[in-house]
Amino acid sequence: MTACSGQEKLVPEWLKLPHAERGNRIGIFGGSFNPAHSGHLLVAETALKRLDLDQVWWLVTPGNPLKDHAELAPLEMRVHMTSALANHPKMRVCAHEVILGSPYTAKTIQLLKRKRPALNFVWIMGADNLAGFHHWQDWRSIVQTVPIAIIDRPGSSLATLGAPLAKAYERQRVAEEDASLLADLKPPAWTFLHSALDNTSSTGLRQKKIP
Repeated sequence: MTACSGQEKLVPEWLKLPHAERGNRIGIFGGSFNPAHSGHLLVAETALKRLDLDQVWWLVTPGNPLKDHAELAPLEMRVHMTSALANHPKMRVCAHEVILGSPYTAKTIQLLKRKRPALNFVWIMGADNLAGFHHWQDWRSIVQTVPIAIIDRPGSSLATLGAPLAKAYERQRVAEEDASLLADLKPPAWTFLHSALDNTSSTGLRQKKIP
């Protein structure tokens, strides 16, 4: 990851949706990425490989409605740092939510599907987000709109057992060995992928910068 001066500009190209061909399987990896780190990259790499995706789009949000923005770095800085980290031929970084005008995942997914109806989207998230997923606005709408891949994170392996999503959609869970089929399934459909674990966290990285 390259250092950022804080004076970066948001490249207009990053406000656009990445190019993809009809029928491509696209993983949407949304988040504040404040900052993006090796744990995020491991989640993206795991999803790319195990779900047999054509691309992973890192969707850097202007601000998570459920998080305190006091320590939120400027969007331009976060996009630049995320782009430096996600240096992979099948990964793209954008800040298209600025154009969409909504910070809520449910609305973002609806608009993405409307804009790119010929693509097969999968929502990607780390398992550390699963316990609070039911607090997201219209969380059931998300599950009903797009398949979801939940990637293991340290301390979150057992989160699937008690999370409201897991309980409410127990019958729609796709076996881990069948994860490569997820992008082609009609929602609701979700899977939990065990993977190597990386203890790096955005909170920990921010705390290290506090004198």
